[in-house]
Amino acid sequence: MVFPLSDMHSSFSGSFFVDQTDNLDAQGSTPNPRRKEAGCSRKQKGQWCLDQSSHHPLDSLTRCVKYFTLVWNLAFSITGLFILAIGLWGLSDKESLASERISHLGSDPMLFFVLVGLAVSTMSLLGCTGALFENTCLLKLFSGGIITFVILETIGGITLFSLRNQIKASLQNSLMVAVLRYQDDPDLQFIMDEIQTGLQCCGVESYLDWKTNLYFNCSSPGVQACGVPASCCLDPWENGTIPNSQCGFGALLLEEFVAQSTIYLGGCVPQLSRWFNNHAGAIAFYFVFLILIEVGSLLLATKLLAGITFAKTHNDSGREGTYWFSSYQTQRGFCS
Repeated sequence: MVFPLSDMHSSFSGSFFVDQTDNLDAQGSTPNPRRKEAGCSRKQKGQWCLDQSSHHPLDSLTRCVKYFTLVWNLAFSITGLFILAIGLWGLSDKESLASERISHLGSDPMLFFVLVGLAVSTMSLLGCTGALFENTCLLKLFSGGIITFVILETIGGITLFSLRNQIKASLQNSLMVAVLRYQDDPDLQFIMDEIQTGLQCCGVESYLDWKTNLYFNCSSPGVQACGVPASCCLDPWENGTIPNSQCGFGALLLEEFVAQSTIYLGGCVPQLSRWFNNHAGAIAFYFVFLILIEVGSLLLATKLLAGITFAKTHNDSGREGTYWFSSYQTQRGFCS
């Protein structure tokens, strides 16, 4: 049986082309990017593919953005981990996670440090790792988290401003709880002392609020009866070096005219209202500054993502062109 020579040549060269293509892909000399993407899709089907790092050559601007993003987020990662360590140390030192105290965990100020430190360190580590390995998945997660934080902070700021009267009433109730549980809760005692010392106030509305405390009430059998905490005193330091913890004893028995020479008479809620009104501009500035920092981080991540995507696309298209040119040269060389 006789076959046309042209058909034999076409069939043989076509099979050789396929074999050579597979061999070239297997040896890794001229890999086919489309085959790799298809293989990755089959292998990672139904899974979250984190292997999206790109070490393609970046342009000089993108490299600068990469290292700046790395250092920027590394600094915030260290800060967040430090805040987290403080919160965990505080919870551990006070045994707040013990079964008998776990019910009061929500009022523990150290929980705030833990949550803030965890959020800051997690987001910063995402950005730092994504920039280091040029991983687009991590950078997208970082960008999404930053956008979420900005939205939540903006909504929170608007809510705080619109509900400031309700917040004032809630703050008043919280301070009254701190007065009632002053000796029973070290955290509330610390917060109340810091507020009274810093704002130079005593009690919630006035120094007479300490009569509601079981230990400072005049009917109490203890030595603190008819007294106020030392943080209410005008000068709680004896000889300027030693704190006098008894400077407020008996203050509730004194006439108001006499008591004002020893303790602060005004409550902390009016002082807090005056403080917020006087520092409203500074609070707004710090809030805007925080938003700008987060927006700056978002812009850096976006620029780095764009640079990585461009480098990856440019490199893959060049590699695909090289593959087809090499295949064409192979076929042409054999057929000639």
